[in-house]
Amino acid sequence: MDTLTDASAATREAELVVLLDEDRRPSGVARKAEVHTTDTPLHLAFSCWLFDGDGRVLLTRRALGKATWPGVWTNAFCGHPAPGEEMADAVRRRAQRELGVEVGELAVALPDFAYRAVDASGIVEHEVCPVFTGMLAGRLDPRPDEVMDVAWSTPAGLLDAVAGAPFAFSPWLVEQASLLAAARPDRFTGPVRF
Repeated sequence: MDTLTDASAATREAELVVLLDEDRRPSGVARKAEVHTTDTPLHLAFSCWLFDGDGRVLLTRRALGKATWPGVWTNAFCGHPAPGEEMADAVRRRAQRELGVEVGELAVALPDFAYRAVDASGIVEHEVCPVFTGMLAGRLDPRPDEVMDVAWSTPAGLLDAVAGAPFAFSPWLVEQASLLAAARPDRFTGPVRF
């Protein structure tokens, strides 16, 4: 293995996620590398959608080495805050880790979003997952162990694609897309306004 791969594996092994009780209160921690199983406990996460100055939305294709939904198109990125980490700080950290970029004008768009989904392999995602939107700041430099491809779409084009072929996208993107369009019509029906 090369040094990058070794470092990535060590980082993943050390990462912790915040477990939540049925009232969505913190109830413990678990290793990220071990939390996603066929019986994943409810835990805290986040999802981020990035836009550019032309109003386009960024899509990423999950690396084939991902434990869940490998090779599937999704929103810009997702992640988990560390215990005690502010959510906005976690989003910015993950943007740097996955895409090598800074995020400008970050805002929470769907603070109460939560979902449960089962991958074709049987692995479960079970998350309270606030959804953020932000403006891409800088040039993309995706990590190949996280992201295998990137693409830009108009928001309207993405909504049409999700409606016509929801199976081609991550289940969280499918659920979030219509909710975001309703919550932030400024991002989905015309020029981006922050």
